[in-house]
Amino acid sequence: SILLETDSKSLRSVNGSRRNSGSSLVSSSSASSNLSHLEEDSWILWGRIVNEWEDVRKKKEKQVKELVRKGIPHHFRAIVWQLLCSAQSMPIKDQYSELLKMTSPCEKLIRRDIARTYPEHNFFKEKDSLGQEVLFNVMKAYSLVDREVGYCQGSAFIVGLLLMQMPEEEAFCVFVKLMQDYRLRELFKPSMAELGLCMYQFECMIQEHLPELFVHFQSQSFHTSMYASSWFLTIFLTTFPLPIATRIFDIFMSEGLEIVFRVGLALLQMNQAELMQLDMEGMLQHFQKVIPHQFDGVPDKLIQAAYQVKYNSKKMKKLRTENRLLKQRIETLEKGQVTRAQEAEENYLIKRELATIKQQSDEASAKLEQAENTIRKLQHQQQWVRTGGIELPV
Repeated sequence: SILLETDSKSLRSVNGSRRNSGSSLVSSSSASSNLSHLEEDSWILWGRIVNEWEDVRKKKEKQVKELVRKGIPHHFRAIVWQLLCSAQSMPIKDQYSELLKMTSPCEKLIRRDIARTYPEHNFFKEKDSLGQEVLFNVMKAYSLVDREVGYCQGSAFIVGLLLMQMPEEEAFCVFVKLMQDYRLRELFKPSMAELGLCMYQFECMIQEHLPELFVHFQSQSFHTSMYASSWFLTIFLTTFPLPIATRIFDIFMSEGLEIVFRVGLALLQMNQAELMQLDMEGMLQHFQKVIPHQFDGVPDKLIQAAYQVKYNSKKMKKLRTENRLLKQRIETLEKGQVTRAQEAEENYLIKRELATIKQQSDEASAKLEQAENTIRKLQHQQQWVRTGGIELPV
């Protein structure tokens, strides 16, 4: 029997779910006795969602998104993240142990950065600990399957979060999926062109929704990349404490980079008054010291604010095209083809000049014709006077 009813209320309410929880992953009897009813209901519901994933994904996509926004229960994160990005049973998983036997040119870089990744987290803080070892393994394995990207600083925070939830082979598969399907590979490419695009799109959102703040940022030469690059490269994992960052990451797994734009703009909206009073140095301090702890204990406040933000997917696509054309124009100028741009400008000026001359010529012709008509009339009048008023043919 299908555990998840097809009526629209089934994912919003779990009334009576205890009566029908025998087949769920977490039955009420196995749930810890000190769990609140709400947590228990959430466990039962997520258990049923996981059991019926294929069916639920097709028929209840909107409700699943809404549930993910409320937070995935900790014990379900590993499986739900894998289901959300379709990372289960990936063929590349079988290559993992072989990849670990190989040598990567990025090993030195990876080793150097591992000590800086979650330095206060018990799993990673000790040198040569299990956490540091598995983090090194996953980063090295990825650098071997994707030689173009290799290793990029910042990606270790994402892999580290995955390793807090699941074994290294599974974390590797999820990371491969995120790189392929969630724009991360483009973000981490050496050119970082996609990051530039994200900065451009985000800046346009600020200009549209927070014009006063946009002007203030410009007056202080406070560039978007100075505070927002890490938001996109680490999905806020280097901004907020883990309980909040993980909630944002839940939504990222379900809805992609859109959540970074939403949370980013919500943060600026809520901090606009303070930021308007600060200079560049003060703003940097505010982003580093104040913003990270504004939502301690109240992550829902931030998530709710993020979904008050107006996000227009069509406009984002349009901005992508605009950004591409802008870059092409810059590249044309940079590749020593300034002359071509100058020629185009000169042609335009010549055409404009010709148009002006033509207009002047047309005006002169009209005046000339007018003058000739006047002369003819005067000549005719003179003739008339000379002949004593006898009408002569013109």
